[in-house]
Amino acid sequence: MDITIRQETPADYRATEALVNRAFGDETYSDPTEHVLVENLRDSDAFIPELSLVALDSGEHIIGHILLSRITIEDDRAAVESLALAPVSVAPEHQNQGIGTQLMHTALHRATELGHSSVIVLGHPEYYAKFGFEPADRWDISAPFDVPEESFMALELTEHALLEVQGIVQYSRPFLEE
Repeated sequence: MDITIRQETPADYRATEALVNRAFGDETYSDPTEHVLVENLRDSDAFIPELSLVALDSGEHIIGHILLSRITIEDDRAAVESLALAPVSVAPEHQNQGIGTQLMHTALHRATELGHSSVIVLGHPEYYAKFGFEPADRWDISAPFDVPEESFMALELTEHALLEVQGIVQYSRPFLEE
């Protein structure tokens, strides 16, 4: 499928939120408020407009979205900036066609270009391992809440970016709101 990936604009917001809601509506592990998370992240200091991307089909309809936002990894000695990957959404009728993969590659490439050095994700281990994510406990990085270790993962965008990093991920306020 021929798609275009570009930065999300304010004119896209409602369509993006509707897409995210549809993409997660029937998911087993969804609560389903991911569309509210996207909206709230846009209104926070964690939002990085250049890392909120949409995928468009040939008719210019939004069929996918990905968002990376600011977080920190903290211990009693230091706080290190990182990115949270959440959510990645593809319209149900367009899933399993490589759109999520294209969004992932583009977002990770842009994050690297912008000077970010690592990404944290809570998700399906088999899916995210394809992009180089590994269990975060490899670096002594943990979630601020109970999650399966294999589902809480990290990716170094620059070599050895997490070598001296350890601690607990501190998500921005929108992740913690109900």
